[in-house]
Amino acid sequence: MTINDVRPVADLPLVSVRMPEPAVRERPAMGGNGFLGLLTGVVLVLGVGGGGLAMAAAGLEAIGGALAIVGVPAGALVLRGLTTVAPSEAKVLQFFGRYTGTVRTSGLRWVNPLTSRRKVSTRIRSHESDVLKVNDSDGNPIEIAAVVVWQVADTARAVFEVDSFVEFVHTQTETAVRHIATSYPYDAHDAGLSLRQNAEEITERLSMEISERVESAGVRIVESRLTHLAYAPEIAGAMLQRQQAGAVVAARERIVEGAVGMVDMALVRLSEREIVDLDEERKAAMVSNLLVVLCGDRATQPIVNAGSLYQ
Repeated sequence: MTINDVRPVADLPLVSVRMPEPAVRERPAMGGNGFLGLLTGVVLVLGVGGGGLAMAAAGLEAIGGALAIVGVPAGALVLRGLTTVAPSEAKVLQFFGRYTGTVRTSGLRWVNPLTSRRKVSTRIRSHESDVLKVNDSDGNPIEIAAVVVWQVADTARAVFEVDSFVEFVHTQTETAVRHIATSYPYDAHDAGLSLRQNAEEITERLSMEISERVESAGVRIVESRLTHLAYAPEIAGAMLQRQQAGAVVAARERIVEGAVGMVDMALVRLSEREIVDLDEERKAAMVSNLLVVLCGDRATQPIVNAGSLYQ
């Protein structure tokens, strides 16, 4: 099969997976530098609160007590707004249940201290599906498995659109693998695509379908590949014999094609150089002998004619 024989991915049948429109999308959260927030909190607690306690001990109970009452809780509230974000990690913020934004900048950050924070990993992950036993488009039972490389692209959708985006990716990957396996034959008997002979096109189609299924969960598919593809054990022996028979037929066709070309070349060379003049009957005999020698699967033992041309 040549490159021109392969259908482009754009010509492959597309399966439209209708998912609900996302209710939320990721947006940056309001916040600031965490070290500035840390300094402010320390100043409020130690400076204002501590100074108020010192003034109260010096006899200024009213003023000192007021400063301590205001400074310490205010400083504690400011310090509660501190949050750390590791590389390849994000924090999803909620203010009394309402999504307020996502912090992706790594390091010490300061956000609204009244918000709750949920950590979401944005690292690249991989998932290898179990070996699934399904029927291909011809009805033959086959075993198939795939590995998918994925990453969270929208943290808001990953958290709020599905119960568990990790489990969602695993389930949708298995569904897509089953659908691809049932849409194409294991071996192509015509010019169509097959799972075994068109691995690149099939895996590209698999990536497209998984991407459609997990887009609503804010997940981006980096790559997917088939890791296991075989006939089911109960028919593997019979299918191997069929493949071997097909290989034998293809080899015989190639041999016959080459033998006919060599016979034609021999007759043309003999005629052009006028080595010997053969009538039609002798040409037919020569062609028959050459084809037997060239197409036979065993070594031949030729008989040398020591007499005249026809004896």
